[in-house]
Amino acid sequence: MAAVDFPSSQHFLNGEWVAARDGGTLDVVDPATQQVITKVARAGGADVDDAVAAARRAFPGWAATNPSERGALIRRWADLIIAQVEALAAVEAQDVGKPLSGGRTNIYIAHGIIDYFAGAADKLTGVTLPTRSPDYLGYTVPEPYGVCAVVIPWNVPAVLTAANVAPALAAGNTVVLKPSEIAPLAPFALAELARRAGFPPGVINVVAGLGPEAGVALTSHPDVDHISFVGSTATGRAIMAAAAQNLVPVKLELGGKSPNVLFADADLDTAIPAIVASITENAGQNCYAGSRLLVEASVHDEVVERVAGAMAAVKTGPWEADLDMGPLVSAAQFARVSGFLEDAPREGARLVAGGAPTGDGWFVRPTVYDRVDAGMRVAREEVFGPVLAVQSFRDTAEATELMNATDFGLLACIWTNDVSRALRLAKDVRSGQVAVNQFHDAGVIGFPFNMQKDSGFSRGGGYTALREYTQEKGVAIRLLAR
Repeated sequence: MAAVDFPSSQHFLNGEWVAARDGGTLDVVDPATQQVITKVARAGGADVDDAVAAARRAFPGWAATNPSERGALIRRWADLIIAQVEALAAVEAQDVGKPLSGGRTNIYIAHGIIDYFAGAADKLTGVTLPTRSPDYLGYTVPEPYGVCAVVIPWNVPAVLTAANVAPALAAGNTVVLKPSEIAPLAPFALAELARRAGFPPGVINVVAGLGPEAGVALTSHPDVDHISFVGSTATGRAIMAAAAQNLVPVKLELGGKSPNVLFADADLDTAIPAIVASITENAGQNCYAGSRLLVEASVHDEVVERVAGAMAAVKTGPWEADLDMGPLVSAAQFARVSGFLEDAPREGARLVAGGAPTGDGWFVRPTVYDRVDAGMRVAREEVFGPVLAVQSFRDTAEATELMNATDFGLLACIWTNDVSRALRLAKDVRSGQVAVNQFHDAGVIGFPFNMQKDSGFSRGGGYTALREYTQEKGVAIRLLAR
């Protein structure tokens, strides 16, 4: 891991590793052992002020940099990341608690996103507008906002760093990133590689800290020009309210309650492993996790039996064992998921696999509840754990109703061999993303991470993401006779 080492008890500010102003630190804990891995600086309001000031000083020069040069520098960053995949994978896996292979996948995804926006940096253009006579010229210019605040959670920190920081930088903004204090190590490692790549001081700043301290200070800062937040819907609302005080635009990527909708004509041998993986990958701690299974009544019993068997066979262990699933990330997350496991049977759901956690640590068994109705917490609320709620439907109309029966609208996965049915459901579901006969967007380059309803509004990581980090200026010129 020495290849991506960075100093402990410090954060990355103005191109240097420095301690917090008050010397405060935070413990970073391995979720599998509950032992302290290292310490990072505990940023407070003064540290956030320093980071924003550094980003503000760096902005004019970075915005004026030739976009091809910006892209070349971002690509150097990507090259350093791909050269250190194994070291970075271990950092991400241990910090979050996911299997090593999951950490490796996340680093490859992060690299791909950064490389994508390296190539996009000099392809951001405005438009030339039609005029009512040849005496006029009208065009638009996309311009960076300035200082972008990026606040991300702990579940896939490398991916979320890439998906938000890379397009912001490519568009000419500078960034202050606040990763979660629970899992900040991969963002810090990526910052160290950005330092080695040669980014000018202040272009990228990374400060870890608690939400009420560093998070609030950053998202309410009067010198921040744009906010990107990934996290819970409740916190998203609070950040949006704070941003309103400064009239700052906000990009929100919030929660999900994504359904896998399985029809009787689907290829069950393909669908069932993907459905199980969609709720057990990262121990279900993903906003797009497939936490609802809607299954056609005629195959309900067979599907539930097969899914329950596959969930029971999932192997759990610490990150370095590289099994199927790791622990939950923290004691707080363990308590939250345990609460759902207590409430579901009390509300009438039938347990068919897993259930109450046993043994030491923050490990939770992959769990399936059947006979779930739309009013139950496990059907309505985001669990953020390996807990699957099963509901059945009789026809396409009922399937559509169930798909739309939550406040969230992130991802819907449709399993069927009927193309017309798939297209109709894709049209009728209120979701930012739809996948057919697969989970999520495998194989699509530049796929937008869209969302609707209480899941927020964002296109992070997709082909239009650069636009989210620019504001458009319109220019109208009357051409004078000479």
